[in-house]
Amino acid sequence: MSKKIRLGILGGGSDSLIGILHRIASAMHDKYQIVGGVFNVNHADSLAFAKSIDLPSHRVYKDLDTLVDKELKLPQSERMQVVSVLTPNFLHFPMAKKLLENGFNVICEKPMTTTIEEAKILQKTLQNTKSVFAVTYTYTGYPMVRQMREMVLSGAIGKIQKVDAQYYQGWINPIIHDAKQRSSIWRLDPDKSGISCCLGDIGTHAFNMIEYVSDLKIESVLSDLNFVYKDNKMDVDATVLLRLNKQAKGVICTSQIATGEENSFIVKIYGDKAGLRWEQENPNYLFLMEEGKALQVLKPGHTYNSELALDGTKLPPGHPEGIFDAMGNIYKGVAKAVSNEPYNPAEFPTILDGTRGMNFIEKAVESHHKGNIWIKIENT
Repeated sequence: MSKKIRLGILGGGSDSLIGILHRIASAMHDKYQIVGGVFNVNHADSLAFAKSIDLPSHRVYKDLDTLVDKELKLPQSERMQVVSVLTPNFLHFPMAKKLLENGFNVICEKPMTTTIEEAKILQKTLQNTKSVFAVTYTYTGYPMVRQMREMVLSGAIGKIQKVDAQYYQGWINPIIHDAKQRSSIWRLDPDKSGISCCLGDIGTHAFNMIEYVSDLKIESVLSDLNFVYKDNKMDVDATVLLRLNKQAKGVICTSQIATGEENSFIVKIYGDKAGLRWEQENPNYLFLMEEGKALQVLKPGHTYNSELALDGTKLPPGHPEGIFDAMGNIYKGVAKAVSNEPYNPAEFPTILDGTRGMNFIEKAVESHHKGNIWIKIENT
């Protein structure tokens, strides 16, 4: 019997952008074995996909209810231990809740739910279990993001004065300007995506990243959203001013109509001693900026990096690692938790991060609709 963690997957089939990322990440550190799941709402398509990746068909189920029922009838030594939820946003909450209620550990895509109320229900559900719950804010898995966090915590840049996160994409441009397309995709459908498109999809990454690297809490927000067309109910561009604890201030700029941009996620944090900058499209470089000194460039794999950063680095210096590796580090952290091994809490985002992400989305949308006013974020 394999000692690997038995992994099930919901969603992530052949037409899924995110599915291959999770499958490769789970295999990366030899900690998991995919044993089955529900890969598509159409059972025949799910079976065909399972066959294409060489999975046996007997644990490819028609729906989640069947999965839970059948898996719980298996001996504990055989049943799925962790289930990854890779479905559209509106399914995250009911699926995660049912899995937790039946004793499964959960890895959930973001945003964790579609409302803050759902997020709080999940928190309470988790409290009544011994399960592990992770939210895939993937970028926290990059070694140099982890190095950024450790340098801030060590006081290397001094007292934080300003934080700045910019996340620009242009992918929705062809869709938003076509009336038929913008009324048909799930990301612009509030019933499936929740109350936000841009903030819910990429703004929540920026929010989480700022709190992760700064170890501060965003306490209130003032936002201005852009919908482009009156018949479009979902934001596709957003600017959010931030007030954090310890007198720090900042801004989050996110857009899916930034023409020509691919996945430009840039995080900057400025202290009274120095500043740090990281760019997702060049993830192996962390820039240290100090007044009157030459710009320093830190790279992964070197002994000058922190233990947390080095633990997330698989290769020697000079061998680039990327998004698959970042997600792999999150799966690696969850594996440690599930196996009751020692781990750093910064190795994977938790349900608390997911709840704060939903809090941010709702308060930012509320700020816009109330006339661009400051709205406090609950301390969840």
